[in-house]
Amino acid sequence: MDKSSIVSTLRPLRFAVEGCGHGELHPIYSSIQKSCRARGWRGIDLLIIGGDFQACRNNHDMNWMAVPPKYRGIKDFHEYYSGKRVAPYLTIFIGGNHEASNHLQELYYGGWVAPNIYYLGAANVINVGGVRIAGMSGIWKGYDYRKPHYHMSSLGDKDIKQMYHTREIDVRKLMQLRTQVDVGLSHDWPKGVEQHGDLHWLLRVKKHFKEDVQRKLLGSNAASYVLNHLRPFYWFSAHLHVKYAAVVHHQPHSQEESNLAQCPDNADELSLDDEVENVPQAIENPDEISLEDDDTKPTTSVIKQGLNAAESLQQPAILNSTTQFLALDKCLPKRDFLQLLEIPRRPTGSQHSDSGDAQLEYDEEWLGITRVFAQDVIHKRMHDPQQADSPPDRNRQHYSSLVDAEVNWVRDNIVNKGRLVVPRNFQPVAPVYDPRSKFRDPNDRPAMHPNPQMEAFCNMLEIPNPLQ
Repeated sequence: MDKSSIVSTLRPLRFAVEGCGHGELHPIYSSIQKSCRARGWRGIDLLIIGGDFQACRNNHDMNWMAVPPKYRGIKDFHEYYSGKRVAPYLTIFIGGNHEASNHLQELYYGGWVAPNIYYLGAANVINVGGVRIAGMSGIWKGYDYRKPHYHMSSLGDKDIKQMYHTREIDVRKLMQLRTQVDVGLSHDWPKGVEQHGDLHWLLRVKKHFKEDVQRKLLGSNAASYVLNHLRPFYWFSAHLHVKYAAVVHHQPHSQEESNLAQCPDNADELSLDDEVENVPQAIENPDEISLEDDDTKPTTSVIKQGLNAAESLQQPAILNSTTQFLALDKCLPKRDFLQLLEIPRRPTGSQHSDSGDAQLEYDEEWLGITRVFAQDVIHKRMHDPQQADSPPDRNRQHYSSLVDAEVNWVRDNIVNKGRLVVPRNFQPVAPVYDPRSKFRDPNDRPAMHPNPQMEAFCNMLEIPNPLQ
């Protein structure tokens, strides 16, 4: 893609990126307002949160968080869920490993968790004002990678962690994309990305990373597959609680394409000296969840992706050659957790005001891919031998013609009928947090709440609901 093709007369999309959310929405939004005033902006169009969002609607949801009970706190999301507050900016997020996993599984394909706050699902591609964003949730665990998703109703205490482990079926879908995306998101760092930044600095401030770096175990294999295939202009991650910038140079298809495939003119290189906001309003937490208490230790399992590197690069419409990577910290005082940026928008994007009244739209190609794999997405009941696992990868050549056919279906039945705008169809499905209620047994987990957004999305695409 010629970089000139993404530059238009529209004002660049103004957005903020935050690392690990950990339920601190009030101070995150407050810090953005402060940063906008400092820059002379009236607002932003979009906030991206890189996981550990903790969308706890009530006390029961906290029992689905894979953290020791002493770290479980209701935080402030419930105020947005109940309608007491409304997010001042369109907010999107991916899932991490400290989540109300039951809530997020109810929205496997993505959906509104509160007015103006959208979860991208296990994997997704969406458009915001002419900027195309791909995201993947979870963290890497090789021993769970090729397993199906498990239905939450069949999980015991020891099984909760597997709910947020990245699955191959979701990565497989992202690997079918054949056109350029602008922004990529993963909670876990893409494996090996630390080699493209100031590694000596990183190992000085995070000394315990040294062994994992030396053994090539730091980060997610799955995120690395997707980064190297999609080659977006930006890639944002969180998880490791440190700000870190890197520049990834991708192998060009040819010298001619290399001359065309560059970052946007205003995509300034991200360095450790760039402006990052701290939030003095954030609550100090002496019991901060540390990596040692977390399910973050890398596994030695090495899973080879079905698509080899050469095949992944044979994409004539994915021509960008440089990705600006940035990882951010969690929301705590004196921590580098927030970055404000601008990115050019494609001329096809909708007009947006400086107040940040952005519009979220489905992605035509992604909807086609979703239809192709709809029958392969399984939420299996654990220990049920009667239910099949996810089918094996049949390689891109097999899927290519299927995707073409389904994209045509999407064009005829959704795009041409003006149905690409994501409907604002949030409605509460679980009880709202009541501070007067006593906290129940930490092992007491409620049943799934069927979400009408999932049903509406599946009906739109005429695909089965994997949660039913």
